[in-house]
This record gives sequence, C-alpha cells and structure tokens, in this order.
Amino acid sequence: MVGAAAASVVAGVALVPNWTAGAAVVDDPTVDPATKATFQRLADAVFTDRTQALVDDAKGGDTARHPRTSGFSGRVKLSGTQSHQESSALSQLRGRKSRLAQLGEKYSAAATSVTLDATQVKGRRATVDVTENTTLTYEKVKGTEPRTTGFQAHHELTFKADRQGDWQLTGIRDTDDGYLAVNQVAKPAVAAPATADSGPPEATRSSTSWPAPSKPKKLTGGTYDYRAMAAYAAKYWNNYNPAYPNYNGQGAGGDCTNFVSQTLKAGGWKHVPGYTSDYHKWFGTADIQSDSFVGVNEFSWFALSSQRVTSLANVYQLDVGDVLQMDFNKDGSKDHSMIVTYRSPQGVPYVTYHSTNTYNRSVASIIASYPTAAYYAYRT
Repeated sequence: MVGAAAASVVAGVALVPNWTAGAAVVDDPTVDPATKATFQRLADAVFTDRTQALVDDAKGGDTARHPRTSGFSGRVKLSGTQSHQESSALSQLRGRKSRLAQLGEKYSAAATSVTLDATQVKGRRATVDVTENTTLTYEKVKGTEPRTTGFQAHHELTFKADRQGDWQLTGIRDTDDGYLAVNQVAKPAVAAPATADSGPPEATRSSTSWPAPSKPKKLTGGTYDYRAMAAYAAKYWNNYNPAYPNYNGQGAGGDCTNFVSQTLKAGGWKHVPGYTSDYHKWFGTADIQSDSFVGVNEFSWFALSSQRVTSLANVYQLDVGDVLQMDFNKDGSKDHSMIVTYRSPQGVPYVTYHSTNTYNRSVASIIASYPTAAYYAYRT
C-alpha cells in the first residue's frame, strides 16, 4: 500500500526484514511469566472464537453458544465493553460465513495459535503485542479447492487491572498495515489519494458478478513463467525475502505491492531503470525501489502504460500470476494489491498477499468481506 511520497523517503533504506521492527510495545522483562501466559491464553481464545465463527456449523464451528472467551473469569476476562464488541464481531463473521456459503465456499476446520511478542505493564494498565497464525481448511464443496488458506496477523491488546489485581481486556487494535485477514472485522485502512502526474492511465473497474467464463492461461513456456510466480508467493507470503526491504509495520503503507512486484519479477518481469518517481520506470533491489515497485497506484500506472497488463472486465477472469487491486472507499485511489496463486477449474481465483500476510484466499471471500469496495483486475 505504499504511496509515492512515503516510498521516496524509504526507498534507499534497507529496512529490517521482519514485522517486529515496527512493533509499538517495548517488552518489560520484569512481568512475571504467569501474567504473560494469562494474557496469551485470553488472546488465543478471542482470535480462535473469531476464526471458528467462519467454520461450517455442521463441522463444529458454532461459537454462538460456546465461545471460548466465556470460560474466562477472575484472573483475566473480557471487559463488559469488549465482550459486547466481540459479540458484534462474531455476528459479523457469521454473516460473512453465510455470504460465502451462497457463493459455494465453506470451511470445514480451523486452527489458530497466538504467540506473545512483547508485554508492558505500567501500574494497572498493560499493553501486549501478539502474533496470530491461523489456518482454515476448505470444505470440498466443488472438490477442487486448495487444501487450506492461512494468514498471519499482528495485534495490540490493552488490559486494565482492578483493585484485586484481576485483569480485563479492554481493547484490540490490528497493527498490520492492512485489514484483510479472513477473520478481521475492522474498517480497512485507506491510502491518501494519489497525486496524478503527466496524466497517468486510469484502470478500468472490474465487475464482481459470478460466473465469468475465461480460458485458462498457459502457465509456462510463454513470455512469463506464471508457475514460478505462484511458487515465489508460496515461499515468501509469511517469510519475507531478506533480499528486499519489508514495509509492513513501518508506517509506510504496507508491503502488499512490494510483494506483488517481487513475485512478478520472479516470473520474468524485467527492470526498467530510471528515476524512482517516474511511473514509467519499474525496479526493485535491496537498496532502492521505484515508486511503481512499491506503490499501489504507481504500480497500476506503470503496468498499464507499459502494456505489461490489460484490464479484465470481471474479477473471476483472473488466473495465476494476474493482479487484483482494491479501492476500499471508491475515492479513485487504490489501497491494496494481491496476486493470484491458484484458479479452480470452476473459475474461482485465489489470491496471496502481504499486509496482512495471507495465502490462497478466494476472491469470493474477499468480495464477501468487502462488498462495497471497487475492484481492478489485471491480466499479466
């Protein structure tokens, strides 16, 4: 999601290739292990409840009657306000599950684990950074779905202790530069409108209606190796390539387009050297990246003006190695980039992306989660 202004500031700096470089909480080693473990267990219950709300009820995914967070009391529990917010979140996620079922997608199982990254306690207040790793198993509705989809997300939790020293969870903040995890309900981050220069090309908005028949691409043997793109994305979706800077958690807008550009480069896209701010140029190394390599809108301008891509009329025409972009609030400035890593025989594309790190999520799931966004699909 990096915009041009932010990219020009950081383009020449080799940033630390992991998310913790942007973590806000400084770990306090004096916090006792039992307290840390208590925080971690409640966080695990919260995000497990959210994930299970998406699982087919017939497969044991009903959290309405048996949420895991209801088993916490005394030493640690949800505050009254947070309990209400979690109930609202679970209701939204169950609605998302219903919309997905109408599109022919279900999850048969899920696994969520939460690790505690840093804890800071000041008086009766505590702030905790955690990493959530979730895997959802696709129920074989059509029989050709990938086995699983997974994501990694980061959160900051706030706790407040009462006079007896019992803790209540009072807030949850998603700290990735993006809100596209399968079980997230927060409002997506929106990039500042891009500044047009020299009349950059405008992308054509793509329809989201189903179905949209499309001939499969030839994945190898042509100008680009699309299987190599999918393999690169599978390797680095949550294990960032240290040969490039990592913009997630750096306050620069996220790593989504940087990751897409790396993936395209792995499949044969060649550098076009020049000034970093010239959207007709495209290049990315460990030391310097063009705005078009890391910026959502700038990437679109380069890709269209260079004729390396063509706009697709419908998102369901996307195939492996193609790119999908989103404009959450339809203000004309795109906010997020993703790359297709699988397409089912029935015509459902599955995307992989950074910020929040996600692998093989169906386009149907994206649309069900963000039905009011504008979508832009590109054939590479």
